Amino acid sequence: MPEPLAGFGLGMRQPHYRAFTGGTARVDFIEVISENFMVSGGKPLDTLLQARANYPLALHGVSLSVGSADGLRDDYLAALRRLVDRVEPAVVSDHLCWTRIDGFHAPDLLPLPYTEEALDVVCCNIDRAQTALGRRMLFENPSRYIAFPGAMTEWEFLAAMAQRTGCGLLLDVNNIHVSAVNHGFAAEDYLAGFPMAAVGQIHLAGHVRGEHLLIDTHDQPVPDEVWALYRAAIALAGAVPTMIERDGNIPELDELCAELDVARRISAEAAERAAA
Repeated sequence: MPEPLAGFGLGMRQPHYRAFTGGTARVDFIEVISENFMVSGGKPLDTLLQARANYPLALHGVSLSVGSADGLRDDYLAALRRLVDRVEPAVVSDHLCWTRIDGFHAPDLLPLPYTEEALDVVCCNIDRAQTALGRRMLFENPSRYIAFPGAMTEWEFLAAMAQRTGCGLLLDVNNIHVSAVNHGFAAEDYLAGFPMAAVGQIHLAGHVRGEHLLIDTHDQPVPDEVWALYRAAIALAGAVPTMIERDGNIPELDELCAELDVARRISAEAAERAAA
């Protein structure tokens, strides 16, 4: 049985492979993008297996497409199941989004309307994915750049989704901040309505300000606003495995580990307040 996630981790990215395969990175777990390793063999998979020998692992997908009205791909589910069986991850996650329709695959995590009809589609797809993998999955709240009128809130949708399917949730704190600023709602209201009991993992990341919107880029340090929101989230959720995503402008590993220490301190302070 794979060991559960606990503590504080980083995404395993190419500049730091040697530290992860050698077991010298000062992290409690690692996360990788599932699709990068859904292969039958070769160097990428060998690298992952070496790192997996040293750290608990989370697989994080970007192409399951649970929001697709035409269902999930059999070949994708089979390839993901082979990877899961091979590396025995503690967590398998993906996003609340759609990326594919009628054979077209979009290189982005596209939004869906938060309606009852969409909820039916998403829950059917999640049920199928969890059955195919033989395990509970986590699904991440997205960064949103457009909003659909006349729909339930995102946190209401996620709560209903988790209740109906039994799936867990991956709470991306940066995505909450980005969406809140872009659409003018209070991030605190989002956290207050979020089903914290379903949260199995937390993501932290940075973003940039575009001409009109915040853009979730994962190429900047975690900003003060996101740290403050993380502090509020931890106060509600308790000790949840937390990691930092950095996909561009990747600094030295020591710099990322120092940033991860900020999350450690915030979590420790929250635990002390809860025990007082």
